[in-house]
Amino acid sequence: MKLRIGTRGSDLAMTQARGIARTLEKAGHETTIEVIRTLGDVDKSRPFAQVGAPGVFVRELEWALMEGRIDVAVHCYKDLPSDSPEELCIAAVPEREDPRDRLVLRPEVHDPDAEYLPLTSGALIGTASARRHALVRNLRGDLELGLLRGNVPTRVRKLHAREYDALLLACAGLDRLDRGKQHGEADSPTREPFIEVNLDPEIFVPAPSQGALALQACCVRQGVREALMPIDDQAARRSVEAERELLTLVEAGCQVPFGAFCRVSDSGELELHSVLEFEGELRRSCRSGTDAVKLAQEAFIDLMPEEAARP
Repeated sequence: MKLRIGTRGSDLAMTQARGIARTLEKAGHETTIEVIRTLGDVDKSRPFAQVGAPGVFVRELEWALMEGRIDVAVHCYKDLPSDSPEELCIAAVPEREDPRDRLVLRPEVHDPDAEYLPLTSGALIGTASARRHALVRNLRGDLELGLLRGNVPTRVRKLHAREYDALLLACAGLDRLDRGKQHGEADSPTREPFIEVNLDPEIFVPAPSQGALALQACCVRQGVREALMPIDDQAARRSVEAERELLTLVEAGCQVPFGAFCRVSDSGELELHSVLEFEGELRRSCRSGTDAVKLAQEAFIDLMPEEAARP
């Protein structure tokens, strides 16, 4: 069938959409890509919380789906709020990319013996994420933090310009851009001579569903949903389900320092790591089990003080 794929217009978003388009075309479908600007793309100067998050990068795409202008929207799953319209569903979760955060730093501030983050004291880290700010404050209170927005290439250029000593970025975005550059589809600046360190997701806990894509469609479009079904990866979907269930309980958006990372063990059991800053205190949880919903409920009790966790 012919599928109109909706996406944001950044290099990363286009790289993701083109990858999905190639997969669908190999399965015999015809695809076109429609670029849709979101509020988050228009306002690039303010912190996410002030722009109107959550949903700042997805609402216009969801409207396009419901208005019939596109057939499927390709999202970074972590951009999706927990309250998407009931007319829409996640038709597929493709195989997940690396969910970890990556520290990209200038060589002159590299300190491999430093605890948790290999940076010299006083180094300036650029990020717009409340979660990353809270984790850095907790792990390395001697580091400086600066607000940094814009797409990934823009952020890397600011590191080249020495506006920051280091950046915190998602591994998945960097890796996808690197592949897009190899295909001639992305204009990503070189990251040489920078040093890159992938951070332990059990300590520097990623955003819920980081590294995962969500292919969203209208629930009633059965043909579209069937076309996307072969792309769905059950391990990725199970992990993301636990993380997103906890996200719903916490009711966290971009402005709330919250992270969740779930892995599937060889035995099929889920292991959920999570972190939440509540009233200035960074609280952590690690829970294991087979039921994603129950696992999230247990983690929520760990993260929230008893009086706050009550309905």
